[in-house]
Amino acid sequence: MRSIAFVLLTASVAHAQWQIQNSHSHAGLRGIDYVGHGVAWASGTGGTVLRTANGGETWQTCAVPADGEALDFRAVQAFDANTAIVMSAGTGDLSRLYKTTDGCKSWKLIWTNPDAPNDGFYDALVFVTPKIGLVFGDPAHGSTRNPVEGSYFIFRIRVTHDGGDTWIPIVSFGKPGENLVPLPNDGIFAASNSSAVVRDGTLWIGTGGSGRVLRRDLYRTPEEMAHAFEATHCAGNVDPLSHSCGIHWSDWYNVSIPLAGGSSTSGIFSLAFRTSRIGVAVGGDYRKPDENARTAAFTLDGGLHWLAAEKPPHGFRSALAYEQETKSWIAVGPNGTDISRDDGRTWVARKPKTGEPPDADQNWNALSLPFVVGPDGRIGKRVATVRQTH
Repeated sequence: MRSIAFVLLTASVAHAQWQIQNSHSHAGLRGIDYVGHGVAWASGTGGTVLRTANGGETWQTCAVPADGEALDFRAVQAFDANTAIVMSAGTGDLSRLYKTTDGCKSWKLIWTNPDAPNDGFYDALVFVTPKIGLVFGDPAHGSTRNPVEGSYFIFRIRVTHDGGDTWIPIVSFGKPGENLVPLPNDGIFAASNSSAVVRDGTLWIGTGGSGRVLRRDLYRTPEEMAHAFEATHCAGNVDPLSHSCGIHWSDWYNVSIPLAGGSSTSGIFSLAFRTSRIGVAVGGDYRKPDENARTAAFTLDGGLHWLAAEKPPHGFRSALAYEQETKSWIAVGPNGTDISRDDGRTWVARKPKTGEPPDADQNWNALSLPFVVGPDGRIGKRVATVRQTH
């Protein structure tokens, strides 16, 4: 019997560093959303929105919305090559939402912060489907008690079920630290549009100051999802924007997590979940970018309990994402990039290799893999190459 020799091929993944791309922009970029099939949108200061349809080989500079030259677009949510919504962050009427349906040739103003001119600052934008979305903002300035209603001010949340045409306020009550009622110095960071996330019907919000995660189950079935974002008729005060009394969301689960906190510059900057139970949070103090103590935590039970990373990232991190191809978590910040392959327990710094720019790992703000963005129009793309070995 003739013997046959088999050569076994195994695949190993070589983790490439960020490949720097030419955005032809000098804007500070904090918004990035990869749609798939080579389409991605980025956003930033000076009313800047960028778009690529060929995987980043070229980046198109979009039209600036009317009166938008001074706006800081901290978030972008894209749906395809033609349709996207951008959120500007700022006090009063500087917090706005614009939508394009023609590949960013033109923009329509679809919402302006109703607490203008002196209050309200919006931080994050999340869409669950092209129709259902949420926008998140800080609580009111000053005292947490609302003198008009005799209750406490809450974190601002508005939801849409019609693709952004109507934005309905969320109503919640409680004492400080309960439901959506903030603790002193509580806020939401508008650093990378990843301080809030919805997965499998559950919403998580990471806060700055107290460093808490606010968790609420929104829906469990398609039928529940359809009704979770619709206001009901009532006899109370009517919101002038949505012409409704809002939607009452209670039963929040709030938990402090072992991340740096206690000041207005520290706390949770980014949350992500790879399943409904396994999630990671990163952050720290953005004024102390090189301090690595308490810069990451992880959960294995859907955010009910959190553990500090045994070996944290090498400094403050403003964004993270899970890469399915390599089964890795990636976190970025001003002083570097870190990777975890054990669901956030331990992190290893990724340094540029020979032939790569010496700062390829640094000066990043936000992630939507494979893309990463940062200051001065900085855009990078991650490419994990697979090598065949015997």
